[in-house]
Amino acid sequence: MEDLFSVRGKIAVVTGGSRGLGEMIARAYVENGAKVYITARKADACMALAEELSKQGECIAVPADLSRMDEIERFAAELGKREKRIDILVNNAGASWGAQFHEFPENGWDKVMDLNVKSVFFLTQKLLGLLEAAGSEQAYSRVINIGSIEGIRTTHLEAYSYAASKAGVNHLTRIMAKFLAPRHIAVNAIAPGYFPSKMTDAIDEHGSRQVVDDAPMKRMGAPDDMAGIALYLASRASSFVCGAVIPVDGGLATTA
Repeated sequence: MEDLFSVRGKIAVVTGGSRGLGEMIARAYVENGAKVYITARKADACMALAEELSKQGECIAVPADLSRMDEIERFAAELGKREKRIDILVNNAGASWGAQFHEFPENGWDKVMDLNVKSVFFLTQKLLGLLEAAGSEQAYSRVINIGSIEGIRTTHLEAYSYAASKAGVNHLTRIMAKFLAPRHIAVNAIAPGYFPSKMTDAIDEHGSRQVVDDAPMKRMGAPDDMAGIALYLASRASSFVCGAVIPVDGGLATTA
């Protein structure tokens, strides 16, 4: 059973890895024996977490702003200098923007789409060679995209570009899975519900209470909830899972 869910000895990359869901995933991989690269726009936070996690395993910070194509290319090139393969790529970096329909700004649309959707596609494209080098017919390399239940259902929040971007990620996952599986790369997505993070901190007290009340399990997610699904999708346990979008939301998607 331990071998079935093992990521020991694997090389993983977690974008948006300095906090929130990315930190939960990076921590799970490091604590279970993977070598983990984390990236985030804010270098100080990225370096600080890598230093902390390196006390338990191997974690390396390579800060980058993945909303920009030149930074995607620089980050991918840096990984190529350091590694001959990548076993696990977690496309987690993301942003949100909330505003009423009549005043929603173009920059709020473009910022979210560039980071949440465009970077998922182009970073995976730039790392294709390293992912192919890790994959085989017996053991596929893994791409794990972080979508959202906001791309599955609608809520009371007016986060138009965020919801559209996450619906895009969910479907992009399916089409990437179709065309990358022949290259021995399995692509899947996690569609998280509400977890404590900087993003959910912006929700007011009434909204937070409503989220918990709406969830059949009556709580927010915890780090172990995200660690479990991230380990599953990166390990032999999910070797026949491809193109799946898995809600991890306490049942919120069932209330849509």
